[in-house]
Amino acid sequence: MSGGGAPIYNRVALIGLGLIASSMYWAMKRGGVAGHVTGYARSEETRETARRIGLCDTVCDSAEDAVAGADLVVLAVPVGAMGTVAEAIAPHLAPGATVTDVGSVKKEVIAAVGPHIPEGVHFVPGHPLAGTEHSGPESGFSTLFDNRWCLIVPVAGSDPDAVARLTGFWQALGALTDEMDAEHHDLVLAVTSHTPHLIAYTMVGVADDLRRVTDSEVIKYSAAGFRDFTRIAASDPTMWRDVFLTNKEATLEILGRFTEELFALQRAIRKGDGEHLHAYFTRTRAIRRGIIEAGQDTDAPDFGRVKMDR
Repeated sequence: MSGGGAPIYNRVALIGLGLIASSMYWAMKRGGVAGHVTGYARSEETRETARRIGLCDTVCDSAEDAVAGADLVVLAVPVGAMGTVAEAIAPHLAPGATVTDVGSVKKEVIAAVGPHIPEGVHFVPGHPLAGTEHSGPESGFSTLFDNRWCLIVPVAGSDPDAVARLTGFWQALGALTDEMDAEHHDLVLAVTSHTPHLIAYTMVGVADDLRRVTDSEVIKYSAAGFRDFTRIAASDPTMWRDVFLTNKEATLEILGRFTEELFALQRAIRKGDGEHLHAYFTRTRAIRRGIIEAGQDTDAPDFGRVKMDR
């Protein structure tokens, strides 16, 4: 996608300057999607890094300054901080502006942010299903969202024009889009993202606990399976702590189902039930083929996820 078209938003404010926000900036610049982009991060060090690498047209020293005059405000902070940020910026939001977010949990974010959105400002939550294990302003790149899904999660009373405009914005960043209600979103993400992350953290923790396997052996003999667990488990700890605290109900439901499946596999291994194991692995292998056919990965995925150029 190349620039040249009329901007979808004249002024965009990115609150939080990590992987997603920085990738949004580079994708906006690539596609000519926004006129002027302001940015704010809580850490002065992050703001200085952003200025050094040219991330955002203007890096502001307060969230209030960043959102002034913006027609799109993107909350790209950990989900546990979104309510506090929304409260701080609320009096400074321009009439007619749209506020969205990129959080991995929707019900709790809507409950935390929604009450602070002033009359005349549109709130349209969103969630781009894209990322790497890297974090921080220098980790972003313009192609992160290409052919990846962004879920738009309108709230009661969301303005249809604001929803359509935000949908077009994400499509211009390279994403595929779909709409979903908040409760269903949180259940889907508990299956596809949250529980797998928790299992990865657990598996890496188990390897660390097995003192009979030395650190050097774990590192030296890591086959692709364990190596990919470590990639997932390297994700930002603050973000994932907040995800599990705010999507508690759905994650616990899926963890319960996972535990039942694990017990069934334990029983099959103990009894030497090769037929059960083969049938189970055949079914799960088909899911992998479906992911490849949907264009969401390749036959030979790069488990290291080499960072692409901006």
